[in-house]
Amino acid sequence: MKKYNVLGAMSPQKFLREYWHKRPLLIRGAIAGFKPVLSREALFGMAADPAVESRLITHQDERWTVEHGPFKRLPSTRKPHWTALIQGVNLHDDKAAALLEQFRFIPDARLDDLMISYATDGGGVGPHFDSYDVFLLQALGRRRWRISAQDDLTLVEGLPLKILKHFEAEEEYVLEPGDMLYLPPHVAHDGIAEGECMTYSIGFRAPSYQELGENFLAFLADGVELQGRYADPDLRFSRRPAQLQAEMLDRIATEIRKLAFDDEDIAIFVGEYLSEPKPAVVFRPPTRPLTRTRFLEAARRRGVRLARQTRMLYRGRHLFINGESFIVGSKDRHVLSSLADARVLDAQELQAVSHDVEDALHHWYEDGWVRLR
Repeated sequence: MKKYNVLGAMSPQKFLREYWHKRPLLIRGAIAGFKPVLSREALFGMAADPAVESRLITHQDERWTVEHGPFKRLPSTRKPHWTALIQGVNLHDDKAAALLEQFRFIPDARLDDLMISYATDGGGVGPHFDSYDVFLLQALGRRRWRISAQDDLTLVEGLPLKILKHFEAEEEYVLEPGDMLYLPPHVAHDGIAEGECMTYSIGFRAPSYQELGENFLAFLADGVELQGRYADPDLRFSRRPAQLQAEMLDRIATEIRKLAFDDEDIAIFVGEYLSEPKPAVVFRPPTRPLTRTRFLEAARRRGVRLARQTRMLYRGRHLFINGESFIVGSKDRHVLSSLADARVLDAQELQAVSHDVEDALHHWYEDGWVRLR
């Protein structure tokens, strides 16, 4: 697939300027001649894998049910009104990972994963909204989408799904293979399969500021070093023993105010936090890893690539990979930032890397974070 061909004839610059986080967009023929990257059988095989996050949603007789995988067997494809959701398909399949990479005109720090929704006739997950941007790419069959920019996002209580209580469609589209619908956060939508159907959802990370704040405080706690212990040699007699004394509060406040952070601390936190793989992600180290010497010999012939599961970011002298951070010397920044951006290093780029980069690459190879091409 050619780079940036997922927007049809539209450029990424135009899309970001006029639509991203602003208004919905339907792109007919976003990917001309598109076909599913996985067969139905392969997708069902993933749903049976304990390492893959999957859900089965059914809607029968006005009743919604949700089951969590793995599934040894899914319902018959001739049975209507059910949907299987397979999360993080890009973590388990090279073609799915390659498709997700076509959306890297959005920064990696925001790009999340590729979810595949398989549905039989009438299948769907009900009218709902997402708190993040999403691309809905039709891969197989037809799906009818109804969307609304309504302000009323009240949910039906007591259901296993977050379904809107008062959904009123304002626009309606039927998507066929290669068509794609982009929706900003909080746009209400309802997709119903018309016959057998596969839809690929490309989602994005949008952590709440509450979540970021809580995790940043935990990040700061790891580096807290306040010396000494509370003491009050000037303690005076009080006739109100239960009252907190102003002197005590002042003394504690003085010490706590010594806790400080700067922009670099925030950058390190964000880099580590957004490169941290999800808890369900599993790295698979080589069963018989090569020694450092043999690995480097092979790497200089073949090059290396990041594993599908690896998240790698950088900022200035800081490099972030799978939740860890490193300070990188000026001579190594170019090659490591190139690895993060391209997700590969060719053999030529590896001819003159420093010993530090060699050590890092071999260590990451042993952990399953980097592979030989």
